[in-house]
Amino acid sequence: MYVDVHCHLSFPEFDGDRDAVIRQMISEDISLLVDPGIDLETSRKSIALAAAHPMIHANVGLHPHATSQPLPETVFDELAELASSPKVVAIGETGLDYHYPDCDRARQQEAFRAMLEISEKLDLPVVIHCREAWEDLLAILEEEKHSSQRGVMHCFSGDGAIARRCIRLGFMLSIPGTVTYKRSLLPDVIREVPIEHLLTETDSPYLSPVPFRGKRNNPSNVRLVTEAISEIKKTGLKETANRIAENASAIFRLERF
Repeated sequence: MYVDVHCHLSFPEFDGDRDAVIRQMISEDISLLVDPGIDLETSRKSIALAAAHPMIHANVGLHPHATSQPLPETVFDELAELASSPKVVAIGETGLDYHYPDCDRARQQEAFRAMLEISEKLDLPVVIHCREAWEDLLAILEEEKHSSQRGVMHCFSGDGAIARRCIRLGFMLSIPGTVTYKRSLLPDVIREVPIEHLLTETDSPYLSPVPFRGKRNNPSNVRLVTEAISEIKKTGLKETANRIAENASAIFRLERF
């Protein structure tokens, strides 16, 4: 039983063979896939995909890159309304991304705070994207912290110290295919972090694990991520997969799938 808690299966890259990818996913014992939106349009597509398939759930999100242009005044009200849809299990993907030098950091931070507010109001976990912005992101989470704050650090890329801070704030660490890359720091983090704080994802169609690096990623590759965690933790594959499935069930408040 494998889980892919972050896969953009509703993206255009899968328009030609989405049904076949889903069939393969089912045949390979992937029992949960979470498809995250990154703006209003993609959130609607995620919800529609989830409605059509029992094992797929959706997130409603606003990616930091979506803030590069001024947002409509109603965008957060519309996102909150969408987030009340059946099978929406989290707010996100949202967060901060300072990779590009011309990014508007203030606008990203304002939007991130607004998405955290929706998360709190709806009592949903938040799925966070962070690139080259850890100090600002963690500071905002500290400032906005509330009693039910919880969520997922999507495609976790921090070190052990950052991992510990995220866990203290109520977040699980989602491990992508980059764990298989030679220069990845993730093996060290995984050795340190108890498995009850770990999740698995593919971030498909991006970040294919070895030996498929450079090709379109698929949700079936989440098995390779689980295998990597199993090897690093020196635990059996079935035990690792089941524990991660339990983690996903807990963070998204889903009955076992």
